Amino acid sequence: MEYLDFELPIKELEDQLDKCQVIGKESDVDVTTTCQQIEKKLEETKKNIYQNLSAWQRVQLSRHPSRPYTMDYVRALCGDTFLELFGDRGVKDDKAMIGGLGKIGDQSFMIVGQQKGFNTKTRQFRNFGMANPEGYRKALRLMRMAEKFNIPVITLVDTPGAYPGLEAEERGQGEAIARNIFEMFRLKVPIITVIVGEGASGGALGIGVGDKVFMLENTWYSVISPESCSSILWRSWEFKERAAEALKLTSFDMQQNGLIDGIIPEPLGGAHYDRETTFNTVKEYILKSFDELKNIPTEQLIDQRVEKYCNMGVYSE
Repeated sequence: MEYLDFELPIKELEDQLDKCQVIGKESDVDVTTTCQQIEKKLEETKKNIYQNLSAWQRVQLSRHPSRPYTMDYVRALCGDTFLELFGDRGVKDDKAMIGGLGKIGDQSFMIVGQQKGFNTKTRQFRNFGMANPEGYRKALRLMRMAEKFNIPVITLVDTPGAYPGLEAEERGQGEAIARNIFEMFRLKVPIITVIVGEGASGGALGIGVGDKVFMLENTWYSVISPESCSSILWRSWEFKERAAEALKLTSFDMQQNGLIDGIIPEPLGGAHYDRETTFNTVKEYILKSFDELKNIPTEQLIDQRVEKYCNMGVYSE
């Protein structure tokens, strides 16, 4: 287990507990009481740390290397029923954007999402979860296929942003993202979106339009990352913590501002501490949302989706 800087007190107590248990096994000394005291202190420390996280600390948790990625959710939710589909029928297959058909329970879904790598080789292969235009065009192709066969869509968002390379811009990165947003508004099937990690900029919005949009507790969703915001405003990354607070990018901020439909709770310490519980909770939210959406007439579903986004940012003085 890797520990973030603010988790070091937890690491120290867990190390103490491990040593205490080893002493108990390797000697005749009764350390039961001592171990119980350490366990109690460990639990209190965890609650104190994780219930009082700053915006920047939640950003750090969303990037934790042990955190489950999109394909982990797909495998957990669909098992062996997932059939991955490839290519945008124009340029190539973008490995940063995955998509395909899968069953959750008895219901078929078209699942689309960004996939990061879990080590150096796979991160390069997946381009760190930063999709090119062909990735967004593949996503749109699959969503249109789902519409044709009346299959609901699930999008799983986890990206530091769309790929900003010159070749991506030459192939129409901005147009691809804008086209996805436009077409997703008009899609004739229910769309359920879950932010499972980072939700940065247009890269997230390109698959982020949904009838129901949820964020896991320790994720973020914003027009820009704290580091980039800090470098623009203060010409330095040193103010990233201040930028994170100012951006109001946490799930709690987003819900308070009416930009998402709900927060999916995570186990104490984050999704990576108890993956099974996290997967089951996400599954429950998806199936519950689908039950609410499946009987809504198509025209009404589209009208509600458009109205929902048109109302964002509207205020009166």
